[in-house]
Amino acid sequence: MSPDIVVELGRQALWIIVLLAAPVLLSALGVGLLIGMFQAATQINEQTLSFVPKLAVLALTLFIAAPWMLTVLLDFTRGLLTAIPELVSYGP
Repeated sequence: MSPDIVVELGRQALWIIVLLAAPVLLSALGVGLLIGMFQAATQINEQTLSFVPKLAVLALTLFIAAPWMLTVLLDFTRGLLTAIPELVSYGP
């Protein structure tokens, strides 16, 4: 394998990681921001107040996005496995 192919595969893998992590991280960010604004407005500094809603939203996000995430990951894996003969060089 040439270094260009390795770099391209790494770039694709990192992009897949970003795609898979984005829904979960963005939903946690949104809920954290809303809860933080609520806590600042009411001056309630309870840690469980921010943890429980984030956990619920993350579970809901994973439940909704899991089929899409699995499809993206399986497509990448299938493409990578079917490209193995083209990626492997038989010469010295």
